[in-house]
Amino acid sequence: MMSDAPGGESLLFLTDEQLRQGIEAMFFAYRGFTADPDRILAGMAYGRAHHRAIHFINRAPGTTVNNLLILLGVTKQSLNRVLRTLVEDGLVESKVGKSDKRERHLYLTEAGEALERKLSDAQRARMRAAYRAAGPQAVAGFRQVLEAMMDNDLRRKYQVLKDSGT
Repeated sequence: MMSDAPGGESLLFLTDEQLRQGIEAMFFAYRGFTADPDRILAGMAYGRAHHRAIHFINRAPGTTVNNLLILLGVTKQSLNRVLRTLVEDGLVESKVGKSDKRERHLYLTEAGEALERKLSDAQRARMRAAYRAAGPQAVAGFRQVLEAMMDNDLRRKYQVLKDSGT
């Protein structure tokens, strides 16, 4: 059953089967979305944790390790393993904070920026093709669904990143 709402939006009342199909579509879409970067990273013995770290360091150059911990929602030990590898391999540079010497600020090196471009180009191409195929209304609706699925805390963090425009 559908009811009309302002702006051409409709409320959907979905069956359990339709919800199951949506869940499965999310699983398979995520697999597709991560497939290209996974192939690129596999040859370097890196995984998705490395990709996420590189992505968010690129989004906010100079971010602190503590901020990255909060964004990624991982343990300090797990993040330290990932960062140690990225620093040793010359992809990330860690600089001591100017005002607080305990802080470490993270930056991608030229090699790190090149890898990030390669990873994000692959995902942007896939996303761009999907968005074009779906059309502008579907894109707006998809984003709305994704944001509605986020926990409040994560939605706030996402909103800060989205609003930063970097």
